[in-house]
Amino acid sequence: MNLEFKPIQAEDIIRISEFVGLRPNKTCDSVALDSFLWREYYYVQFAISEGRAVQLLMERNGEPYSAMPLCREEDLEHFFYQMVEYFNQVLKKPLHIYLADEEAVRKLNLDPARFEVKEQEDLKDYLYDGEALRTLAGKKLHKKKNNYNAFVKAYDGRIEYRKLCCSDRDDIWKFLDAWRLQKGEDVEEHLDYEVHGIHDILKHCSVMPVEMGGVFVDGKMEAFTIGSFNPLENMAVIHIEKANPEMRGLYQYINREFLIHAYPNAALVNREDDMGLEGLRKAKMSYNPIGFARKYSVKQIME
Repeated sequence: MNLEFKPIQAEDIIRISEFVGLRPNKTCDSVALDSFLWREYYYVQFAISEGRAVQLLMERNGEPYSAMPLCREEDLEHFFYQMVEYFNQVLKKPLHIYLADEEAVRKLNLDPARFEVKEQEDLKDYLYDGEALRTLAGKKLHKKKNNYNAFVKAYDGRIEYRKLCCSDRDDIWKFLDAWRLQKGEDVEEHLDYEVHGIHDILKHCSVMPVEMGGVFVDGKMEAFTIGSFNPLENMAVIHIEKANPEMRGLYQYINREFLIHAYPNAALVNREDDMGLEGLRKAKMSYNPIGFARKYSVKQIME
């Protein structure tokens, strides 16, 4: 096997981006940014194979696992079995893919005698109609529109939405420090890794295929968000969205304004998963998803 894995660095993202969006995939993993954002948490490494695919290698609870290859649909089977061979011959382990997208699982149609395929119910991504989130029109989003309007009324003349760039990173860092402090000590471990990942994105934002937006009230940043785009699916992926929870309607405001300014024509919006957290699930369901990008665990059955 000549797969040479190396940790993902900022300068690798543009190269990896050439291989995303080559086949149908509506998960948040269909864009390159997620792998970079969580590279420390999951020890993400990558290899470019035959100039036609990106293979990913990660670690969870001390065990290696992979993702579905980033490649064209017609090459998927070839590169899938390449990773089977790598796990078996190099790592001396059965293949385990975590967060396999539904489209790939269907395309491969794996033999159940050789592979155990199970849906990861708590990790499905929420999909929304882009125009609905940009307008907040209709009965189902009436409460969201009310909250949005309440924010606009309460801070009339004091609000500025701004497209963010590298020069805004000090404002974002200050906001993140305050947001993290407000969360306190009793938080999920992944939040600190997320903050580190955001810092890394901001340090290298000039080479990152991202859009960033912020909301300022009286000149102070009170919310910011980071997204990226899957052109094949005409889908915006919202990776990060943080806001001051004391300001009613601020989350609705940045959600809407970011899509209007950064992704005015995106048909789909992926707002990622709820991690099995009940509060997050309720929040995501309240935006009236039109569907889900389902994900699966694929485990090779060894004799």
